[in-house]
Amino acid sequence: MAPEYGCKVDATIDRYDLETADPRHESLHDGLLARWTGDDGHSEVGYRRLTEWFNKRLLKRVYDEHGREAHEARIDADYEALTGDDDLVREETTERLSAAGIDGEALLEDMVSWGTMRTHLNDCLEGSKDRSGARTDWERDSVAVAREVVTEKVDEALSSLATKGELAGTDSSSVEVQIHLRCDECPTRVPLEVALDRGYVCDEHSETSANTETHA
Repeated sequence: MAPEYGCKVDATIDRYDLETADPRHESLHDGLLARWTGDDGHSEVGYRRLTEWFNKRLLKRVYDEHGREAHEARIDADYEALTGDDDLVREETTERLSAAGIDGEALLEDMVSWGTMRTHLNDCLEGSKDRSGARTDWERDSVAVAREVVTEKVDEALSSLATKGELAGTDSSSVEVQIHLRCDECPTRVPLEVALDRGYVCDEHSETSANTETHA
């Protein structure tokens, strides 16, 4: 069924003439759905990761049009700078883009949020995920990936601190990341693995949502 276009994702695709670069898909819309649902050989991803992928495709398209180098490392760095919380870094990035003939503020405005992407997938494209099949371990895989990312970032920071002479002993130490779940109703706090094994965070308040903390 052909989607009824009209949301910001549609407008951005049309405005920048974004097309699929994957021969498995006839359109970028098909590619978005396949990545979200994990079809056509793709690994299933969530709204936020898919939104980031889409916005970086937009960034690369604009860079290519203006003859600006668009290798993956630059795209990643500029995207983080444009969407991050550091106003000074964002302003410096938009100034560099302006020198290359790119309106960074307009580009940032045309990027979509994960909420918009969710609406596009569910409403505009009428997509859905089939949960009737065999159980997967994507949740545990996601936790493992998160641990790896945190470990890598902390390692980089420690290496920098060691180079500056602010922290000694990093060469003979290793980063250990542990995730704990804390009950909102009482002081109960348990490692994630323990909660998974027994099926709950707090015996007394088992129906209460838990807050997640990451400790390195």
